[in-house]
Order: sequence, then C-alpha cells, then structure tokens
Amino acid sequence: MRQLLLLRHAKSSWDDPKLPDFERPLNPRGRAAAASMRGAMAGLGLVPDQVLVSTSQRTLQTLDALEPWDETPLIDRLDSLYLAPAAGLLRAIQDLQPTVRSAMVIAHNPGLHDLVMLLLGTPAAESADHRRLREGYPSGALVELVVPGPWAELQEGGARLVRFLCPRDLPSAR
Repeated sequence: MRQLLLLRHAKSSWDDPKLPDFERPLNPRGRAAAASMRGAMAGLGLVPDQVLVSTSQRTLQTLDALEPWDETPLIDRLDSLYLAPAAGLLRAIQDLQPTVRSAMVIAHNPGLHDLVMLLLGTPAAESADHRRLREGYPSGALVELVVPGPWAELQEGGARLVRFLCPRDLPSAR
C-alpha cells in the first residue's frame, strides 16, 4: 500500500494586479492556513518520502510552511506541475520510483480536483468527505489517498479516500 497526499496551495494574494500569476505569493490567511495544515499533518503522522511541487511562488511558499519535517523528504520542484491538468499530474505520480511509500503533490486547481475525482472513480459507498470533495477543493486543502498498487499502474478508480482536510476544519486556521 502506498500513501498519496494531494495538497492545493494555500490562499494566494491578489494585491498586486500587475504581478504575473506564477509569482503571486500567499496572503496572510494562506500563510496561517498552511501553518495549521502543518500542525494537522504532524498530528496525523503524515510525512511523505517525496514531495512533487509546482515551481510557482504560492506552491513553494506552501511547501515552506510545512517545514521543518521530522524526516526531510526528497523534494522535486517541477515546472510541469504549474497549472497542470489531471493527466499531467497523474503522469508525474506514475513516474515516482517504486521505493517511494508516501508521496505528496503540491499543485493547483482545477487539475488537482480533477485528478482526485479521477482516482476515486465511482465508489460503492460515498463518505461525507467524498461528498464534500465532489463539491470543491478549496485553497490549502489536503486529500489523503491509499494507492494499493504500484505508482506506474495508477489509473482511474485506482485510489481510496482516507481523509479530506480543509483549512476551515482546523481550529488554528480560523
């Protein structure tokens, strides 16, 4: 069994309309939400072996807010994850080494939301988290999935939802 953590970057700033999208930083609310997610992840023992992160300013700042790790993961900053569609994100995950037990992807919507819905397929029984996730994937939200097979074989319906955490669910992010 493998663990896949999918984190949408935290809330970004729109204060400077001249700033290119790629360079938009986190806003204060986003920094607080990312720090809260770090605490939640630590409390749940969610520590990836490898992190794949988009190279945009807001995704890298989200990653920074998750540090320091108890055990530092291998971090791959990938230009290809910037605004990547679900298929591009899936390819990056399928390329993970077989020795990676737990992986995290920090990227953008709508690609992340589309990827999660693809990987979950149509479950026999839908949980409350699955229903909430179907409605949207807010900034700073984390999805934990179990992947029973090899990364290279991951495909539609190939993962099971463990949890869906949104910053608004965390007391310290409010």
